[in-house]
Amino acid sequence: MAVLAESGSNPDVELLYDINGLAKAAPHWFDRVMEFVGEYGLPVAMVLLVLGCWLFVRRRGGPDAVPSVAALVWAPLAAAVAVLVNVPIRGFVERPRPFMDHQGLDVLIAGKSDYSFVSDHATITMAIGVGLFVANRRFGIAGIALALLEGFCRVFMGVHYPTDVIGGFALGTAVALLLSPPATALLTPLVRAIARSPRAGRLVSAPPAGGGRGDALFSGGRETAGSGEKDLAA
Repeated sequence: MAVLAESGSNPDVELLYDINGLAKAAPHWFDRVMEFVGEYGLPVAMVLLVLGCWLFVRRRGGPDAVPSVAALVWAPLAAAVAVLVNVPIRGFVERPRPFMDHQGLDVLIAGKSDYSFVSDHATITMAIGVGLFVANRRFGIAGIALALLEGFCRVFMGVHYPTDVIGGFALGTAVALLLSPPATALLTPLVRAIARSPRAGRLVSAPPAGGGRGDALFSGGRETAGSGEKDLAA
């Protein structure tokens, strides 16, 4: 069993008290808002951001629609894979929640009895944020910003050490980036097959206002190589 940051002189613990101390100084209503945002609000916002990015990519269409949608599908899948990877990490480290080892914390949400390292919330939100960045830079920056806010909320709530959050950010980023090439290589043919369907193809690209869907969506590498600006990490 590995033990992290058990000394009160440790910078990790000191930063925990500094950030969580803001909860003690804040009004009760603000703590309740932060509790909801940190536990439920930001994860829901990440889902809505993924849906918003999908609508944007679908509406724009063009030859980059298939690879962009494939990369977008990978974003939530990356979060799921990262959480699975975190299961053995938590079991190996076995780090208790900070309020179990340190007195005087203002814990905003009760019932957290599982291990603390690494933070699932930080892992999930950062994996989605980085996955979004691969698909579309503007939405990805917004997602990463929300993930950073989620990490702050977890420490503010007194349920994670700062290093729990940093570890979650690192894990989510690593999974989303390192597995992105093989994942999109597998997902792109599937998305392309869906795009060819007269009905399901609307999930990938909205029909142009003038009528037919056109051939650009299915032209593959020839037109993509000659196209101008691309959504994928652009």
